[in-house]
Amino acid sequence: MGGVREMAAPFVVSGPAGVAIRDRLKGLTVEDEEVLRLVGGHLGTLASRDLKARCADGLEHGSERWAVRKRALTGESSSRWAGSITKATHDQWGLARRGQAAHLHDLEAGIDTVRHRLSLPLVERGPKRAAGGYRSQKEWFAKSRRLHVLEDRLAAVRADQEAGRVHVVRGGKRLNTRHHLETAQLDEAEWRTRWEASRRFLQADGESGKRCGNETIRVSPDGEVSIRLPVPLAHLANAAHGRYVLAARVAFPHRGETWRDRITANRAVAYRIREDTDRGRWYLTASWTVPPVQTVPFSTARASGLIGVDTNADHLAAWRLDAHGNPVGAPRRFDYDLSGTAAHRDAQVRHALIRLLHWAKRYHLAVAVEDLDFTAETTREKHGRRKRFRKLISGMPVARLRARLLAMAAELGIPLVAVDPAYTSKWGAQHWKKPLTSSKRKTSRHDAAAVAIGRRALGHPIRRRTTPPPAYQSDEQGHRTVQAGPATPGREGPRPRIPGPRSRVVPPGRGAKAGDQNTHHRSGCSAEHETWQQDSLPLSLQER
Repeated sequence: MGGVREMAAPFVVSGPAGVAIRDRLKGLTVEDEEVLRLVGGHLGTLASRDLKARCADGLEHGSERWAVRKRALTGESSSRWAGSITKATHDQWGLARRGQAAHLHDLEAGIDTVRHRLSLPLVERGPKRAAGGYRSQKEWFAKSRRLHVLEDRLAAVRADQEAGRVHVVRGGKRLNTRHHLETAQLDEAEWRTRWEASRRFLQADGESGKRCGNETIRVSPDGEVSIRLPVPLAHLANAAHGRYVLAARVAFPHRGETWRDRITANRAVAYRIREDTDRGRWYLTASWTVPPVQTVPFSTARASGLIGVDTNADHLAAWRLDAHGNPVGAPRRFDYDLSGTAAHRDAQVRHALIRLLHWAKRYHLAVAVEDLDFTAETTREKHGRRKRFRKLISGMPVARLRARLLAMAAELGIPLVAVDPAYTSKWGAQHWKKPLTSSKRKTSRHDAAAVAIGRRALGHPIRRRTTPPPAYQSDEQGHRTVQAGPATPGREGPRPRIPGPRSRVVPPGRGAKAGDQNTHHRSGCSAEHETWQQDSLPLSLQER
């Protein structure tokens, strides 16, 4: 089939590489909050200074420069605090470089698209699934100006990349709302509080073999939290060895036993303390790495069938399939609402996923999802005036769903199979929407896409029937139904009548059915005397 790209093979997704749990610091005193703000502000200043030095080094950075930076930070904090700060700086610089490369790729793709469309005559239609010429001379002129803007941006970003320059805002670029307070619905005091809270640094990496897995921020098995104070703030200590013990206790209701086992064995656990200025609360997050888990073999994951899931902007469409690729039962729909705050959106996604995974756990089935990545599909130049479609795919929580589903499926022991997303919605609607629709059930396009995803994960073609055999359009080269074996009852059932000639010698609307056993080259069958079949010669003529 021309124009169809090669499909990537499905695979079982590996489990998460780390675990993160969070608990609220309840019962903090006013003095505790003041100490946390002082420590976080002091270390945040050091982190900002270190990030500035790292950005100034650019591509010339090496181990010697790292050692110089760490020694400069150690005198104003401690060796372990300095190690945590420099490691966070390296991670942030690397993230900025990856974002810069992605932005460069988007600019190049946008420029190629605009140049191609400008080269086409006005109103000319492009090839299938590709943009054509612009609609008017006015739009053509506006896009020609935008091409120059994109080229200037590309030159600036490419120069930054070659020089090793990155642009970073500690705490995130959303903090740059100082001059747009009315739009952000904030006053200056609220903005200042959020700015200071986001730029504090209160995170420490763990160390295996040390007491409770962390010498800087230590949490005992009974939930007591103590912090090693930096040298300039050592006078605030209320415990031995320059430590400050908080009045709050943590319990970690989720995965608390796993966390307690780790710190009892003195295995590394990293901690981060953060203030939520909107709620006026403090939280402690514990995280650690886990060894890579050996995924189940692909054949085992799909041995009993699986559940195909189609991801959409407001719901998950799922359908259970058996090992032969046949839909079983009725489709399921798991809705979520992505409006409101980030916490509300995250809770909606978790609620939808847990219902899906509990359904899969009940039948001991794997889950098949599309390996979606819309980072290159939301560009303005690619979709142009299709603003609703751009908004739709931009609003799909692909990354959030992927991370949540992977972590939650690994916790429940459910294999996750990723498939190529190409043509699943189109071919699913083409081959499965109508057959699965009945008087009592209306199958949506998304339900049909879930069936297509499941069949691709099982290794079956999406279409229900293979291409007819080339020789005489008969069944002499094997049966046409891909999911029926030779011993399956009813496999020789009649095919639906297709209007028009079935071959070069059969008139429209004539001919025997392929499923009729009376026509399969048997002597005395009625089909031998149809008008379209030549009779044998009489014996008198044969003798001559």
